[in-house]
Amino acid sequence: MSDNPLDTNFKKKSEFLIGIDSDGCAFDSMEIKHKECFIPNFINYFGLQPISKYAREAAEFTNLYSKWRGANRFISYTLALDLLEERPEVLSRNVKIPKLQGVRDWIQRETKLGNPTLTAEVEKTKDPDLELALKWSLAVNDMIADMVHDVPPYPNVRESLIKLDPVADMIVCSATPNEALNKEWEEHDIAQYVDAICGQEAGSKKETLGQAKACGYDSDKVLMIGDAPGDMKAAEAVGALFYPINPGAEEASWERFIGEACDKFLNGEFAGEYQQKIIAEFDSYLPELPPWKR
Repeated sequence: MSDNPLDTNFKKKSEFLIGIDSDGCAFDSMEIKHKECFIPNFINYFGLQPISKYAREAAEFTNLYSKWRGANRFISYTLALDLLEERPEVLSRNVKIPKLQGVRDWIQRETKLGNPTLTAEVEKTKDPDLELALKWSLAVNDMIADMVHDVPPYPNVRESLIKLDPVADMIVCSATPNEALNKEWEEHDIAQYVDAICGQEAGSKKETLGQAKACGYDSDKVLMIGDAPGDMKAAEAVGALFYPINPGAEEASWERFIGEACDKFLNGEFAGEYQQKIIAEFDSYLPELPPWKR
């Protein structure tokens, strides 16, 4: 599968289009990936050993328990550094928090925030911040490849895909690298139900969903399923509908999807009051301020 499946493989076959996020939405893989793979390497590569407790808290907040949940790794981990820089307990220890200005500048000018574009940028600029971020990101991927397996999709994910397969085109729309997505969807034999698997190399979720929608779908027949505000923003940006998988209540969310929301979408009854109600509920699950600021 190419880095951008929409360039080569994707064609409109059905009236409906559904984008599905992967980590934390289809799979219960967010906790193991961040707590066991991302964060230990974050502490190690960015010299956060003296404040490891606070580094862990900041990274867990930005990646798992806040409105930034599900953001691209380079964005969410620079946000964690920002939280550390202003935390009194960190300041009192006189620990130098890396600014990673080179990474921040790259984030501003690049939309495909993945290792291939970062590698090219490192080769071009020799920027030490980018070199460090690439080493960290590659180490994370290696650890995920070694550790994350046998994590099944949430109950009712497979059943939902089977139900939708005859009537909708479906794509995986994720900020996870393509290699990991392909491995996870194929390992559990659900890749067969989607028409494209689009990870961080394909661009932002907004770009991926927008490219697919541009193949000729009506706005009220395009739905994004996700567990993070970024998924909702991607849907809004391209004029699509959004169904939330509530963090901490994923199984109930998928049960509601297959039993209620899916049919409302297919019958044209999803937009308006129903969507507003479930989005208001979703919004209550994720705070903007970390616990130490509340």
